[in-house]
Amino acid sequence: MTQVGEKNREALATLFKRYSRLVRGVGLRILRDASEADDLLQDVFLFVHRKALVFDPDKSSFRSWIVQMTYQRAIDRRRYLQSRHFYTHLDLERAADFTSHSDRRDEVFTAVVGNTTISRLLDSLTEDQRNTLSLHFFEGYTFDEIAVKLDQSLGNIRNHYYRGLEKLRKQIFPGRLPGRNGYGRK
Repeated sequence: MTQVGEKNREALATLFKRYSRLVRGVGLRILRDASEADDLLQDVFLFVHRKALVFDPDKSSFRSWIVQMTYQRAIDRRRYLQSRHFYTHLDLERAADFTSHSDRRDEVFTAVVGNTTISRLLDSLTEDQRNTLSLHFFEGYTFDEIAVKLDQSLGNIRNHYYRGLEKLRKQIFPGRLPGRNGYGRK
């Protein structure tokens, strides 16, 4: 690691040969996608190259340090991918059947929300709430990204999100909200 810290490429190549299988294996178990695990492998070794001087052999072995860095980066990446609906698999044939049979789709939707129409549900929301919910659920943006896109603070975006969801819940379940007493309070 001292040699890597001195920007010795051969030392980095040696570490890569020794630990790349371990890093990729950890990444594959956490991310469950080969290409994402490969990207993680590159990211981890770029980190090792840049931060080699941070490593302290008195605190841990290099093996445990790199595994810890891999776990942290893999879990962060998995959370990011989940927020982007990367792990949501849609059976396209069933989706096509569902959208092609509008009568059946309407029956299912009516069974869920009763006589409330989508337009009535959306009309109950403010424009900011509609935009926030749409960007989050349909386009996969995170709250931070929505705040930048709508040029608002993160606190405002969270407020629009939670207030919008609450309004939709009240429209869909007008009598009693799930998990609450009859008065709408816990």
